[in-house]
Amino acid sequence: MSYSLMIHGGAGALEDLKYEASEAAFRQSIIAILEQGRERLERGDSALDVVEYCASLLEDDRLYNAGCGSVLNAEGKVEMDAALMDGRNLQAGAVACLRNIKNPISLARRVLAHGEHVLLMGDGALEFAKFCQIETYPDDYFITEARIKQLAEAQVAGRMTLDHERIKPSQKLGTIGAVARDIHCNLAAATSTGGLVNKRWGRVGDTPIVGAGVFADNETCAVSATGYGEQFLRTVLSKTISDFVQFRGMDAAAATQAGIDYLVAKVNGEGGVIAIDHTGRCAAAQSTSGLIRGWIELGGEAHCKLG
Repeated sequence: MSYSLMIHGGAGALEDLKYEASEAAFRQSIIAILEQGRERLERGDSALDVVEYCASLLEDDRLYNAGCGSVLNAEGKVEMDAALMDGRNLQAGAVACLRNIKNPISLARRVLAHGEHVLLMGDGALEFAKFCQIETYPDDYFITEARIKQLAEAQVAGRMTLDHERIKPSQKLGTIGAVARDIHCNLAAATSTGGLVNKRWGRVGDTPIVGAGVFADNETCAVSATGYGEQFLRTVLSKTISDFVQFRGMDAAAATQAGIDYLVAKVNGEGGVIAIDHTGRCAAAQSTSGLIRGWIELGGEAHCKLG
């Protein structure tokens, strides 16, 4: 079995934080999702199907800033972005400024399958969701007391923040993503997020932008990113990592580290990336002190790391 799978739950300052959930809860979540993804890969499901599936499980877990755990914007609303990409043919689907959809990654998959466009946003994305008969959920499914408190803290501080950034030690972690290589050696990547706490004016970050927050190409690697989206947009970081593989002959470990070094050198960027290269090797790198991630490399054991 030559399959590989890697997922992440956000990058940020993990030390000395008193989570609403324990580190054990994060580890349990990551390992459980990896094992469910393993079952799909072992039975022959495509990498694209598996990254959508794993991302949807992460969206359904309130530990993370995606789906039902999404942070609130300046209006006290949830506004979500998601994207996924197929390494076989560079097909991609993305949605932005999305409200009331339980699993944005699944709507992004419908955009990819429909084929006419890559990115839909706002009211247009919701109209497409109606066309696809995707069920919507009320605001109270997404909005929790913890998120209301978090928004209030950010507004008192007078700033927009990452979900995992420490204003007070009660912050949880952020953006989710998944990358996979299936038994047919195909790659795929997915990323989903609720964005920045207290974000304004229809802000869209890197998550739904191909080449910034997500990228997959069978000839190189599959990448999912997490961090300050503006910095990943300006460096086109996921595609930059792919280019390190293609043009410099790097493996996943060298390319992800080179990508983060580039992010820091160019824009002093904060965040992290996960990647699986075309040989099935898994790697991650970050400029923050922590990155929650888990991986199964070439059909081996499931691992989780929070630092």
